[in-house]
Amino acid sequence: MNWDETGTDTGDLTDEQLDDRLVDAGADGEDTAVEAALRPKDLHEFVGQEKVREQLDLVLKAARARGATADHVLLSGAPGLGKTTLSMIIAAEMGAPIRITSGPAIQHAGDLAAILSSLQEGEVLFLDEIHRMSRPAEEMLYMAMEDFRVDVIVGKGPGATAIPLELPPFTLVGATTRAGLLPPPLRDRFGFTGHMEFYAPTELERVIHRSAGLLDVAIDTAGAAEIAGRSRGTPRIANRLLRRVRDYAQVKAEGRIDRDIAAAALRVYEVDARGLDRLDRAVLGALLKLFGGGPVGISTLAVAVGEERETVEEVAEPFLVREGLLARTPRGRVATPAAWAHLGLVPPQHGVKGQQGLFGA
Repeated sequence: MNWDETGTDTGDLTDEQLDDRLVDAGADGEDTAVEAALRPKDLHEFVGQEKVREQLDLVLKAARARGATADHVLLSGAPGLGKTTLSMIIAAEMGAPIRITSGPAIQHAGDLAAILSSLQEGEVLFLDEIHRMSRPAEEMLYMAMEDFRVDVIVGKGPGATAIPLELPPFTLVGATTRAGLLPPPLRDRFGFTGHMEFYAPTELERVIHRSAGLLDVAIDTAGAAEIAGRSRGTPRIANRLLRRVRDYAQVKAEGRIDRDIAAAALRVYEVDARGLDRLDRAVLGALLKLFGGGPVGISTLAVAVGEERETVEEVAEPFLVREGLLARTPRGRVATPAAWAHLGLVPPQHGVKGQQGLFGA
């Protein structure tokens, strides 16, 4: 599946829209603090993404053998799959410092020039959400990546002067959740492009066992499998669910996690066996019970669940589409047979038609 078609970039949504969802793949303050301790330090310790790891290992070993800086790297994929972690591993493997910033933080070409001019030779610059960088800064980045120099404009109008500024060789690691929004000239300047896939449950079990060991949490194989099956294929969500299950186990089960404890804890947090939370089930429930499975417009569906259209379309819908529970059609949203089965409902025999949305499909 192409993430760019159904993925979500929640950077522009408010905290109220995200509603602190336990299964949101974006990082919150607690995640950032915990992830620093849980992040693997090298490629061999990194779980999953076998193809990307193998290819990246070759790129880095070849660069070290030549005594050169590594090629620029572009990592694309959904939030929470390990793009930031891989950027730190790249710096560690190359024995170089890392500078971390993000596309939304660079609104002017001068902002980027200030960062680039202060880089050390061989340093890794990690630019998260690179597709959200301003166009003037983006155009400056072309020359910096290719020729390791930038032109700083001094003055205005006819008297403006371009002063060339030489840069030390560096490695840019760009991360994006929307690779399709990157202009081809920028995308083509990356020497290596890796797409991060969602994790299989068995890979998430390995992530959970490793994290449980670092957090000093006692968990058995069945308990790890139960959490992995509800983690939406995302390590960040798996680690967050593990912490919430740990809290439940410490209060009600002497700190040990098995399948029954994990299932009971996640029922408390309203995360079902397939990883759907309250908002996901509300969207599916309205689609099935009020509109007979659709088709129904997204605006009508949002009103039915009491949420903003953007919240339903960008927060809940991508996972439901990826799980095969909901389909987007020209006439509106339609539930699949799997959605009826998941909620334990029987489809209408003669197809009660849903309503077309008044303000869009």
